Amino acid sequence: MATTTTTPTPMQAGSKQPADAHQKVQKLRELFADAPELGKKALENVLRELSSQVSEPPPPIESAGRVGARLGQRSELTIIVPLAPGGAKRLRTFLQLLGGNLSPGATKVGTLHDMRFVFFDNDTRMLFATSFDGDWDVYIDDFIALIPDYLDIIDSAWEGWPGIRHPGAKDYLIKHQITAEGWFVANPELSLAEIQRNQRVAKAVDEFLDKMG
Repeated sequence: MATTTTTPTPMQAGSKQPADAHQKVQKLRELFADAPELGKKALENVLRELSSQVSEPPPPIESAGRVGARLGQRSELTIIVPLAPGGAKRLRTFLQLLGGNLSPGATKVGTLHDMRFVFFDNDTRMLFATSFDGDWDVYIDDFIALIPDYLDIIDSAWEGWPGIRHPGAKDYLIKHQITAEGWFVANPELSLAEIQRNQRVAKAVDEFLDKMG
């Protein structure tokens, strides 16, 4: 019988982990008992790395409101929807008209960081993923107020989409949204407005230094 080397947990190493960190690690080891050897080895390596960290652990993801996850100011939205007959062809042709770049509409929403569309299962389903600042309801309300026609062009490809102005639009989105279990944001405390302001300041400083040089 193989001998398992026990790696100290982050809690045992003195970092400020939740009180149940040890139990979580033990549960994880139990679940990995029948995993491939490479998976078990990788797990022990990562646990060893975590146990050596003495800094404050990263904050956990929180709720973005009715649905979705949030880290700091940034929230995520991930939807998988069935496509209506002909929907994929219509939507793909529209995206190609824009060169695949949705900035003409997206930049009107001042809290939107990114969004992407992925067709799969022979064009019968689509993944729509985006990240934004703040609360889920406020974000959807911004879409309704600022770019409703863009949304209806895109989402009319979805099976059963009622229209962004329809009272049932949010319920449709919630029905198909899947909250992320894990997520990483490089600068979760910076809103889009703050990022853009920092970029303007950096550009102004660079131009000033160029003139001084």
